[in-house]
Amino acid sequence: MPVVNRIADFSADMAAWRQHLHSIPELEFECHETSAFVADRLREFGVDELHEGIAKTGIVAIINGQGEGPTIGLRADMDALPIPEETGVSYASKKPGMMHACGHDGHTTMLLGAARYLSETRNFRGRVALIFQPAEEEGGGAGVMVEEGIMDRFNISQVYALHNAPGFVEGSFYTTPGPIMAAVDTFEVHIQGVGGHGAMPHETRDPVMAACGIAQAIQTIVSRNHYALDDLVVSVTQIHTGTVNNVIPDTAFINGTVRTFDPAVQKMVMERMEQIVQGQATSYGVTARLDYEKSYPATINDVEKAGFAADVARDISGADRVTANAGREMGAEDFSYMLQARPGAYLFLGQGEGAGLHHPKYNFNDEIAPVGASFFARIVEKAQPLG
Repeated sequence: MPVVNRIADFSADMAAWRQHLHSIPELEFECHETSAFVADRLREFGVDELHEGIAKTGIVAIINGQGEGPTIGLRADMDALPIPEETGVSYASKKPGMMHACGHDGHTTMLLGAARYLSETRNFRGRVALIFQPAEEEGGGAGVMVEEGIMDRFNISQVYALHNAPGFVEGSFYTTPGPIMAAVDTFEVHIQGVGGHGAMPHETRDPVMAACGIAQAIQTIVSRNHYALDDLVVSVTQIHTGTVNNVIPDTAFINGTVRTFDPAVQKMVMERMEQIVQGQATSYGVTARLDYEKSYPATINDVEKAGFAADVARDISGADRVTANAGREMGAEDFSYMLQARPGAYLFLGQGEGAGLHHPKYNFNDEIAPVGASFFARIVEKAQPLG
């Protein structure tokens, strides 16, 4: 695959950066060591401006091209996950209970590789804003950076991001115009009953049975209240209650996730879930409270920018390794906030076979880092060419 030759020259450096970052995972906004490492590399590369402390540990670095022009934004996420690592690699996490199980160490490395190349060559006009973002997994760091004004402060006109994709051909790309990833919401149901002896259930108001009834009834939102050809996921992921086999508890707790694309569908789910929770609670003689929290909005690619990004990807990996209309999926991404603020595109980069994202044996494939860095570099040079 025709990666940029200069980027291929320092691919070993990129692997070393990535493996160091892999060994020091950090969660949410607390990406202090990661941010410091990134800032040190950017200073070595000679970026023109380095702005730290955005969204606590986020960074925006500016590289000036040759001549006047707009500013293009490139984003990488830096945070890890609260998962104990099981890869067995020599550079495994040094921090118990934390690991880079989603490849953000690789995303950061790819953007660093592009930063080094762009700082050396400056074969573009205008400016590039390199956005290193904390708290993608939890906390909405992209939204916080937007709220803190990075789009206006740095006059960013368009913005792009990559995510690795296990199970897809190494070095391949896929994206889609319009919606590519879903909005994500979280719900909790807190049930209050009356506990008692397991041998005397008639003296209780059993929250266990109420929890089972609510969990089953919630699934009818998808099967009976929603048009089957529209995208919607409602998943109950936790039920907690009870302590021993002969005691009916006082309380129960239900938790889950909702994924949508259409705000009208999201509104319907919220209203129907409240009706179900209260109706089921009444039928079981308990009380219940629904806490429903909207989180990241749907990730929606600009149609023109997604097509442009696919063309750039073809230059890197070849037309047979780029799918430009891959369709949408039910995962979620806080890059959605940046795409609400500016037109741009989000793409996936295949990393070959191996454990899936968020798995304790997942590990980023260092062979694709030069591919991603080349994509970032070329999208700047093609969006803002000299002459």
